[in-house]
Amino acid sequence: MLLSEIIQPDLIKIGLEAHSKWEAIEELIDLLINAHELRMVDRAEVTEAVMNRERSLSTGLEHGLAVPHGAVSCVHDILVSLGISRAGVPFESVDGQPARLVVLLVIPQGSFQRHVRTLATIARLASDRALRERVYNAQRPEEVMEAIAELESSSRR
Repeated sequence: MLLSEIIQPDLIKIGLEAHSKWEAIEELIDLLINAHELRMVDRAEVTEAVMNRERSLSTGLEHGLAVPHGAVSCVHDILVSLGISRAGVPFESVDGQPARLVVLLVIPQGSFQRHVRTLATIARLASDRALRERVYNAQRPEEVMEAIAELESSSRR
């Protein structure tokens, strides 16, 4: 599944306010709730799954990217929300840098393998310096969407 097929502008928050990875996770879960992608009644299950996963091994990668995720029984399709932090959020990243792009994935239990392509797109987005900078400097969610679409179209060639 392509990232562009599951992310939409109202699931992108430019100006993530979080000062910790725990706050970032909660802020992105609330973004899913506010966009009516996730029910409020399922907030606790999602929060617990993502935070437990994060406690076991940090999802802070390289190049200012973090991909917190968790598998839950309360969703049937993958949910994604994305936050951009100008200052960066401490995420215990592999390279020691704060996360400026935080992509939350809520995955239906038992279907992680189906979403490897989505994870690959996210990793490529962060590893492409020019696209990464476009995303970090985006003023509107639509600019982030354009960068994602460009990345996916170039990888199909």
